Amino acid sequence: MYMRKIYYLGLFLFGIVSCQSQSSNEAEVEGAENVLQPVGLYGNTQGTTFAIVSNDPIDLDMKTVMDIFHQFDMALSGYIDSSIVSRLNNAPAGTFLYTDPYHYFNRCYRLSQEVFQIGQGTFDPTVFPLVNGWGFLKDMENIPDSIVVDSLLALVGFQEGRHFSFKPLLDKAGQDSSSAAIVKHTPGSKLDFNAIAQGLSVDVIAEELERRGSKNYYVEIGGEIRVRGKNEEGNYWRIGIDSPIDESNAENRQIQEVVELKDVSIATSGSYRKFYEKNGVRYSHTLDPISGYPVSHTLLSASVIAGSCAIADAYATAFMVMGAERAVDFVTAHPELHLDIYLIFINDHDEFETYYTKGFGNRILI
Repeated sequence: MYMRKIYYLGLFLFGIVSCQSQSSNEAEVEGAENVLQPVGLYGNTQGTTFAIVSNDPIDLDMKTVMDIFHQFDMALSGYIDSSIVSRLNNAPAGTFLYTDPYHYFNRCYRLSQEVFQIGQGTFDPTVFPLVNGWGFLKDMENIPDSIVVDSLLALVGFQEGRHFSFKPLLDKAGQDSSSAAIVKHTPGSKLDFNAIAQGLSVDVIAEELERRGSKNYYVEIGGEIRVRGKNEEGNYWRIGIDSPIDESNAENRQIQEVVELKDVSIATSGSYRKFYEKNGVRYSHTLDPISGYPVSHTLLSASVIAGSCAIADAYATAFMVMGAERAVDFVTAHPELHLDIYLIFINDHDEFETYYTKGFGNRILI
């Protein structure tokens, strides 16, 4: 990924209410198993927090949700040694066989290929060696020089067949089998799906809610959000976007805008609170997977509205690589993607400035 996701990055819900609240440490109410109720589930996953609200009575409990998170992590978590992606990263060159019973890995891989291609490499899951080499996952004594960066760039590039070749197996119905294979061509190349996987996990939970009959819900994981219908008060869901303040946290955060959302997803990426400082020089945590160096533009945050939270998540990261001007040009050139964006950047007068598409602006509450 290009930057570490951080709490309070940019999005949160106003006025979250539910008839039922259950944390991961609370037991189910005895004798209430068969009574369908509105759902409010809150807890921790993927190194962050989550909130799942359904205003429709459905059959969903914490154990089911945590089981879904576990299966998802077993496919895509880079922090679990036995996950599919970790085993692939640690595997030698050659054919890597794996079982993907819920199709989480295959789905993420395909979505990543799509965004990589359309975004012309600004979103690239093979960027892991660069992130590691620049020291954003650990302390480093020295900033990498051009020779080191060039050697790391040789491991980067998500073009099919360059470092990896994806070979899903199909069943008799032409759908993905639970078994699949990837050919790893380059020892040392590794995948990191953190810039899309969290958004995809929001989609997975939202789809589970819909499968169980919910038409009015809110799902948030680490600031990535997907909503449908209305909240308990009968209004569309209202989401706050943070102002880009260096020392902002849960206690002193300031709201830039409040947007009202209906049947969409929203994700924000930002670099304004995450820097690596060495010898008095600040390096952004947003790495350009094409150049191999931290970006130097003045885009501070990018919020993206899309139908899928995975897509919103991935393009928010891509736009942080592109910068404000390229991001605006990209959205204008790709109306078929149905993306709406809200950008915060530093203008030529060293002042905060914002840009948003018409579709995003129509959702801002004045």
